[in-house]
Amino acid sequence: MRQTLRVRKERAILVAAALPGLNGWDDLAELTALAESAGAVVVDRFQQKIRKINPSTYIGKGKVLQLADRVRRFKADVVIFDNDLSPAQIRELETMAQVKVLDRSELILDIFATRAQTKQAKLQVELAQLEYTYPRLARMWSHLDTVAGAGGGTAAGAVGGIGTRGPGEQQLEIDRRLVSKRISELKHELEGIDLRKLREIKSRKDFFQVCIVGYTNAGKSTLLNALTDAGTLVEDRLFATLDTKTRKWTPSRGVEILLSDTVGFVRNLPHQLVESFKATLEEAVNADLLLHVVDVANPEVMNQIESVTKVLSEIGCGAKPVLEVFNKVDALKDVGPFEMLQTLHPEAVAVSARTGLGVDELCRRVIQSYKGGEVVLRVTSGHANGKVQSFLRAHGDILSEQYGDSAVVIDVRMGQNQLPDLERLHPDRLEIMQG
Repeated sequence: MRQTLRVRKERAILVAAALPGLNGWDDLAELTALAESAGAVVVDRFQQKIRKINPSTYIGKGKVLQLADRVRRFKADVVIFDNDLSPAQIRELETMAQVKVLDRSELILDIFATRAQTKQAKLQVELAQLEYTYPRLARMWSHLDTVAGAGGGTAAGAVGGIGTRGPGEQQLEIDRRLVSKRISELKHELEGIDLRKLREIKSRKDFFQVCIVGYTNAGKSTLLNALTDAGTLVEDRLFATLDTKTRKWTPSRGVEILLSDTVGFVRNLPHQLVESFKATLEEAVNADLLLHVVDVANPEVMNQIESVTKVLSEIGCGAKPVLEVFNKVDALKDVGPFEMLQTLHPEAVAVSARTGLGVDELCRRVIQSYKGGEVVLRVTSGHANGKVQSFLRAHGDILSEQYGDSAVVIDVRMGQNQLPDLERLHPDRLEIMQG
């Protein structure tokens, strides 16, 4: 087994093979960004259209020989495939190319491992790596000799001793048992963390919850900082942050919102990561509104939107209200594609989280969603019920007030979504005048 999948400071050749009819991306721009995020130096790119997958090498044997020649010519240390490979394919490719071979999922898992900071993130990544590795053990290990007992009279048995005699077992089974045990331990430990996380999320049910989602490096953390002064790490690299951050946001008087940032998505995100990070992604599942941040300056913007939509559907957010935020408009070099994008998504808000352009309009749209449409109410409440009056002043626009001997009648314009909170304060009478 490779002790590490790190590709730091290594010279990498990138490979992509496209099957006919598949809606793949046209170039290796994203894999290049992933490799560079892992610390590799990309020295060559190798693309091929294939009619079918070669069961032993994924790409054709002739192309593998060409790849091996490039490895020697560019003095490459690692070959990274944009496709997911089987263990047998990785082993055969490594034999023929005489260099380490990684596939897309291994690379993403490795990047996550280097980015994880909190205990929860580290456990989630380790679990994802082990679940990825477990079904591949049979082909990844080269030490699958039988471990025999001492009574066998063989050379292998001779190295045994008291307590080791018996029929023996394959090293593969020992490895599988160890990995399986560690997976169970990690799941048990994460269950406790996840339960606390879920309780924390559910305790926020009295607040309007907004969750920022989007493709990795789309500017989610920059937007969180622009709206809340959260001080979140911002770097121009993929998966700069893995841990969800939640901050209180007050876009206007009387409007208190919990705003959360989530881990970024990528095309073909390994399902092991999606499963491991489900508790982290619960922020999105329980949100009242999703802000889908889109990097409109990226040439693959349409594919990125499609990928995020697919992951949101996978985690159960397909029916959630979504406000698309077209970020990085200040970095646009050609407005033609952007205008077409606006035509396809007329409800989207164009912003620059870096400069603050369009943030006021974003706040207005979120407040609009928070209120859920405005209504005009006539509220009658006893003088002693100060909570009702305080709530109305904090969350609405007072139109008129009439004070009587035992009660006050207030006409107020406020959001329809705040009616349940007002009713819980038990006013004497609540009448909808308009809306």
